[in-house]
Amino acid sequence: MPGISASHTAVVSEPSRMSFGLVVPIILLSLTWSESVRGQSSPQESFMVQYFERRMTHLEERLNQCEANAATMTQRFYDLTSEFRGQLSALTAVKSEVRTQLESMSSRVDRVEGELEYLENKIPAPQNIEIEEALLEQQVMDAELEQLKKKAKLKLNNDCNTALSAVKSLKIVKKLGDTHGSWFKDPTPGSSKVYFLSGLRNDTVLEYVSVKSFTEGSTSPKVVKLPSHWQGTGHVVYKGFLYYHKADTPNQIVKVRLPNGTHADTMLLPGAGRLPAYSLNPNTYLDMAVDELGLWIIHADPEYAGNLVITKLDPDSLALEHTWDTLCRSRGAEEAFLICGTLYVVYNTRYGGRSSVQCLYDIHDTIHSEESPVLFFPKRYTSHTSLYYHPQDKQLYAWDDGYQTIYKVETQRKEDQVSFGTE
Repeated sequence: MPGISASHTAVVSEPSRMSFGLVVPIILLSLTWSESVRGQSSPQESFMVQYFERRMTHLEERLNQCEANAATMTQRFYDLTSEFRGQLSALTAVKSEVRTQLESMSSRVDRVEGELEYLENKIPAPQNIEIEEALLEQQVMDAELEQLKKKAKLKLNNDCNTALSAVKSLKIVKKLGDTHGSWFKDPTPGSSKVYFLSGLRNDTVLEYVSVKSFTEGSTSPKVVKLPSHWQGTGHVVYKGFLYYHKADTPNQIVKVRLPNGTHADTMLLPGAGRLPAYSLNPNTYLDMAVDELGLWIIHADPEYAGNLVITKLDPDSLALEHTWDTLCRSRGAEEAFLICGTLYVVYNTRYGGRSSVQCLYDIHDTIHSEESPVLFFPKRYTSHTSLYYHPQDKQLYAWDDGYQTIYKVETQRKEDQVSFGTE
């Protein structure tokens, strides 16, 4: 049957473009035709009809297989396209980073070449080297002599020779305010006012006439609004002025007149504010303190292994009088205070425990940390966010997890101190 063979060849020549909807009518037509032929055809014609039916069925199966293969290949193409786009984006980012590094390296090379050229022009003649070395040695000797004079002046003007020997009784005064905060008295002789600063960031100070008034709450406190927010818990009051670390600044100290809350002065502490002063009190970067010698700032210096640095300030002009690098680490510390020019650093555990003084630094070099045993606080699990020494009261005003507490301290002359007292 030549006609049938020709049609069959035409159908299978382009299976990829034939849809299943076109095949179905042809199959139905062929089945109808084959039924009519079976009733009136010869055995040879019946065999051909059956052959035709088998071929049509085989074509239908191949068409379905082709459609399935086409769908699989399309999905794989989409997957490969997405993967290629992702790799192209990554390569673009790497290319941009390499270009940036090359530009930075080129800039650094240019800068080094310029510095080398500058140094070549500035290298002194051999005959001038000995003169310059002698001048440098003289300048170093003059600087060391000046520092000794400053230390002697501090000691002579205040005749301060007191050292901490023990931290004794604990008194819980009240529980008021946030978990973090600070409270203290103005250490100026004759002042009994108490100042309350709640929270790690605020601009409101409460002033009480006395500790008794604060404890009993018999009179309403005076509310002082500050010109800016403070940060941390390292504030202090001295001679009627509040000194605090201004919020959102790395190293700015603000001085405020407390009677009316007006701005008095501002200073920047060089090199400070890059690291919390105490790792267990991570919101305090600058910690103010007052002792018998005057006003201090405590901070940690990352360029000095994260150890604590103390700076003496002129309370009137906020000028820096002197700075001492200590060997007391900030890691594991929760607070610190000064007595007669000696820094006492308090350490604890991250989850709160028995606080202890494990490191000290004496600016007069009379007592040394390595020769002094650990000084423990009274047996109570605490976590201090602020500690303030009051020179007249010989007390520490502490903020312990929202509790306002007072520690009584004992002192003795430095030359008589053999070891710290323990409880």
